[in-house]
Amino acid sequence: MTAASYPPPVDRLLSYGDCRNYKEWPNYVAELGLKPEHIPDLIRMLTDQELIWADSDSDEVWSTIHAWRSLGQLKAEDAIAPLLTLFEELEDLDWVSTEMPRVFQMIGPVSIPALSAYLADDQYHIYARTTAADCISQIGQHYPEARTECVNVITQQLALFASNHAEFNAFLVSNLISLEAVESADVIEQAFAANCVVPFIAGDWGEVQVAMGLKTRAEIPERRFTPREVMDYFASVDGSVDDSKNSRGFAPVAKPAKKKSGKTSRKKKK
Repeated sequence: MTAASYPPPVDRLLSYGDCRNYKEWPNYVAELGLKPEHIPDLIRMLTDQELIWADSDSDEVWSTIHAWRSLGQLKAEDAIAPLLTLFEELEDLDWVSTEMPRVFQMIGPVSIPALSAYLADDQYHIYARTTAADCISQIGQHYPEARTECVNVITQQLALFASNHAEFNAFLVSNLISLEAVESADVIEQAFAANCVVPFIAGDWGEVQVAMGLKTRAEIPERRFTPREVMDYFASVDGSVDDSKNSRGFAPVAKPAKKKSGKTSRKKKK
């Protein structure tokens, strides 16, 4: 892939290089003079397979990340659908799960409908759907006018706890904690009571109550799970959750195996 494939100033993103060398996100809009008219080329860069799977030692391999950051800074509504395609395509890359919430938070509440639809679609892997939930949570935390909608979307998904993956439920609970969604406490309690939440992510019901300010630490002593308790938990819930809608066919509570490929291993540094 050469700079000639992209017009200036978008082509300069091909040489921005390793994102780990930047303490903070560059202000791409100011540095490059990016404008709305550059969005189509940024989307093309975002989804360019040659760049996504470029040599791991090249500067170009980082262009995908620089592109999605730029699109976020431009609040590019047209990028919502292309960004969503990366949730599962690049789910093995920590950069997706850690940065997409910020990107969508920048784009704003306009992205809630698409994220909500993705979250509810069980054809996608639970980790990809968890990223969607993280994005919704970030939007709700940064836009007070959108908080109620974001809480409702995540709560409605958690209400399906009996058919959700138990690990997925735990991530949903974690997002509701971040949103300080005390109004969702009843649904959360029901999910725990049904033994449909892995208690090692957001904590057990007691820890969740403390985190949400419903109980004090004096009322609920801190809980630390031993390895034996973890093993006993998984043994007790094995087969108790309806996982028939998990298209990947994973066991109800066992951690889903992530995709492995030669391409994935080359991209691990991201």
